[in-house]
Amino acid sequence: MYVKKGGVRMDKELLLEGPYNFFQGLKRLAIDPIIVMNMEEQMLKVPIQVEGKNEVVEVSQLGTVENPKFRITGGDSIDEAIVMKRLTEIFHWDIPLQKIYEHLDKTELSSLIQPFRGTPFICDFSMYGCLMKTIIHQQLNMTFAYRLTERFIKAFGAEKNGVWFYPSPDKVSKLMVDDLRELQFSQRKAEYVIDTSKLISEGLLDLEKMREASNDEVMEQLLPIRGVGRWTVECFLMFGLGRLDLFPVQDIGIQNGLKKYYKLDKKPSHEDMLEWAEAWKPYRTYASLYIWESIEVD
Repeated sequence: MYVKKGGVRMDKELLLEGPYNFFQGLKRLAIDPIIVMNMEEQMLKVPIQVEGKNEVVEVSQLGTVENPKFRITGGDSIDEAIVMKRLTEIFHWDIPLQKIYEHLDKTELSSLIQPFRGTPFICDFSMYGCLMKTIIHQQLNMTFAYRLTERFIKAFGAEKNGVWFYPSPDKVSKLMVDDLRELQFSQRKAEYVIDTSKLISEGLLDLEKMREASNDEVMEQLLPIRGVGRWTVECFLMFGLGRLDLFPVQDIGIQNGLKKYYKLDKKPSHEDMLEWAEAWKPYRTYASLYIWESIEVD
């Protein structure tokens, strides 16, 4: 439920059914230097576009894992319904995490997921940003990938109240390859970023309409684009569109996590991974999240 606290400035409280471990969710975001948060206060500043305007919305956890309660504050005269809809998509506030936990707890993943009960899958703040970030991150180590993305955003994006927004597809479509090469982009990656942005800017690729498309339909639209492979699309489906049943077998982190969990001598085959994952449907995205989380645990 949403409880309005009055005034022109957005100021709401949101009550959820537990569990919802916001702190654990924030830990996954902390690696991204562009995200503004306070882990101790469990506060996150979210850049959102509302009716074409950049707005910064502050999300703070006031409750507990079992009884989550959030405060959402934002700028003056913004459409609260649009903001709440977008935040719900980003933070999976409408997803029954207890139901997901109970389902996965009945599978072979039971002992792996127990430490992460209630951890939400938090999506990227911008669908365009998600696609750009995923293209930029391809075949790079994590530290340099985030550094390169940060350079891209700060060179061509916009800043408001200390929070950075991705540049628009139109602006990126007009860049030259050398503009990105100066940031240490490879020639091909620079071309991929610019060319994909041109498709969006020219209306040939509509990311917003993909919300209503099936996973297969999104694959059909994105895979023909140069520089976009299956892993890129799967990451976009998960982190951009918030789909619940994705399992990226090509992801190195997933492979290493399963190798560790099953105590294997080498990384598992894609065939074995898909066979194990059958039992995790229809929540393979959350299974993937907990496998990623498990890599950090001794």
